[in-house]
Amino acid sequence: MQLSSDSITDGQPIPAEFAFCVPDPEAHVRLGANRNPHLAWSELPPGTRSLVLICHDSDAPSRGDDVNQEGRQIPAELPRVDFTHWVLVDLRPDRNGIAAGEFCSQVTARGKPGPEGPDGIRHGINSYTDWFAGDEEMAGDYYGYDGPCPPWNDSIVHHYHFTLYALDLLRCPVAGRFDRDQTRAAIRGHVLAQATIVGTYGVNPKVSRSG
Repeated sequence: MQLSSDSITDGQPIPAEFAFCVPDPEAHVRLGANRNPHLAWSELPPGTRSLVLICHDSDAPSRGDDVNQEGRQIPAELPRVDFTHWVLVDLRPDRNGIAAGEFCSQVTARGKPGPEGPDGIRHGINSYTDWFAGDEEMAGDYYGYDGPCPPWNDSIVHHYHFTLYALDLLRCPVAGRFDRDQTRAAIRGHVLAQATIVGTYGVNPKVSRSG
């Protein structure tokens, strides 16, 4: 099973057009184009009936004390946790991949609608739903893709894992408003194969984007 992309090269920096935020010399960051990247698949295992796509950042800070605080830096040794950027289920195996910008092409305040999407696809919520929960201008359910926006004062580059799962199920057994953890639990025991592409991203000018 192969996962490929015209937008992201495995192990290399993610282009800024696919990010939620980009560096800004005065305000540290500003909103980016936030387009979802192109992805395509091949060599699916026999018996594949649907696909699930999940993207997560494995380097989110486990504490928010220093996040985006002037005069402070998030230490590299701080324990890290996952931050979900994309949950997509019920992709047809014979679909011609996912086009760049097909499901997201801008930052949408208060999130995007879901879970139902085109072509029978369903979107799960991502972690911006929790991140913006206390922000009156941005709070809402963020369905589908929203790209990288690591803290502008982090001392490490973040890694974004795009993983495609081939299932023996025609429909992923989740309902209503669902997230990454619920999706992973639902597909357990039904994954025929999986493939991953990892891209990097950082907005701290003091840290190399390709770490």
